[in-house]
Amino acid sequence: MVVSHFLKWIDTAKVGERAAAAAALASAYVNREMPFEDRCAAEAALTLLLDDPSSKVRQALAEALSMSVHAPLQIIAALAADQPDVAAMVLARSPLLTDADLIDRVASGSIAIQKLVADRPVVSMSLSAAIAEVGEAEACVVLLRNYGADIASLSFRRMAERFGHDAHVREALVADPRLPSDCRHLLLVKLGEALKASPFVMALMGAARAEKVTRDACVKSSLTLIEGTRANEHMALVEHLRLRGDLTASFIIRILAHGKVDFFGAALVVLTGRDEPRVRALLSAGQDVALTALLRSAGLADASHAIILRALKIWREVANGRRVAGAQEVSWLMLKELGGQAAEGELASLVKSIHLEALRENARGHALAIAAA
Repeated sequence: MVVSHFLKWIDTAKVGERAAAAAALASAYVNREMPFEDRCAAEAALTLLLDDPSSKVRQALAEALSMSVHAPLQIIAALAADQPDVAAMVLARSPLLTDADLIDRVASGSIAIQKLVADRPVVSMSLSAAIAEVGEAEACVVLLRNYGADIASLSFRRMAERFGHDAHVREALVADPRLPSDCRHLLLVKLGEALKASPFVMALMGAARAEKVTRDACVKSSLTLIEGTRANEHMALVEHLRLRGDLTASFIIRILAHGKVDFFGAALVVLTGRDEPRVRALLSAGQDVALTALLRSAGLADASHAIILRALKIWREVANGRRVAGAQEVSWLMLKELGGQAAEGELASLVKSIHLEALRENARGHALAIAAA
């Protein structure tokens, strides 16, 4: 009876009155405050309100129904497809919308709609994957800042690939502790490319100098990245570097000079196809003959074997507590293996550059320590 009077009254009621009445009827419905027959009539009346010409009425309806599991599904679906100011609350909060519903809205909706979906209290892995694949940069930022979002490693990679050039997405990705190490390296490369292409950098340095500076910066940043990478992610990062063409002999020698022996081992596993336990055993206690065969199998030039073996022996002594050494001493001993400062050639130039960088880094650290004292 009440619903019958309501349906007759709304034809002449003002917008504000209709909105208030719609909210009251919807609240009564979801709170189950009426008998079954009246609930059926109320559902029919609420469905009719979807055709109300005023968005304020439909907004009131959406607000009252958006958080309830008892809301009529057909009404929720219609409100979710309404104009953005009406759909917003339903898309952001309704527990009745399935992943399939939300993925459709992400694929066909505006940036505002994508951001609402990305900011839901709980975002499943499949929905996150859809946002990472087709969402705009702003929606991806919202997703990354949503601690209720379950994001797969592949989705992190897609966002890094699609929007690594975007400073806001890059910042949100780097700030996420779940970001895989290979994605962090990809972002380093994207940042280097952005800096290299900067008109200011080009005018200041020129193309050739900018290329060298950004390349060197990426290499140094990669070393820092390895330090913060968990051992169980080493293989993934090595494979990423290999596929990009960044797992070069010079990079391998550099990481060993800096004491990244575990990562060096992961690189040898990938390059040789040998079992990881076998490679680890050779690095920790293998004889020179066996190690030389391993390095040759990895495709490392014979000329580099002596300095690699020298570095490995020093890091073994450090690991066993028989010696204290760092990149500066190790790189100097590697250089001595090639003939010292008088040595010439690409390999000698590489080791010299590693040694000079270690000297500068140690001097910088010493100066900062003195300044802070």
